[in-house]
Amino acid sequence: MSISSSQAILRPVISEKSMDQTQHGRYTFRVAGDANKLQIKRAIEDLFKVDVVTVNVLNTKAKEKTRGRRQRGQKGWTKPWKKAIVTLASGQKIEFFEGV
Repeated sequence: MSISSSQAILRPVISEKSMDQTQHGRYTFRVAGDANKLQIKRAIEDLFKVDVVTVNVLNTKAKEKTRGRRQRGQKGWTKPWKKAIVTLASGQKIEFFEGV
């Protein structure tokens, strides 16, 4: 089953660590769980009209979270998700991240 470029990339990851990487041409995105590196590369190139050099993919693990007070707090888990760190060719950037 093939994934379209709009389905492979779900949203950008906006965090302090990921924003520091943008200075080095690396951008972080949350991607579909069944997307592979080639599909992610094509999706970024199609959506933002840039040249992608490398794509690193990692699966974040579920974390245990407690909500509520002390002993009666409700315990649960966050959902695991897939993240892609995309490195662009030198001199290129994605304008979407510049104002953040």
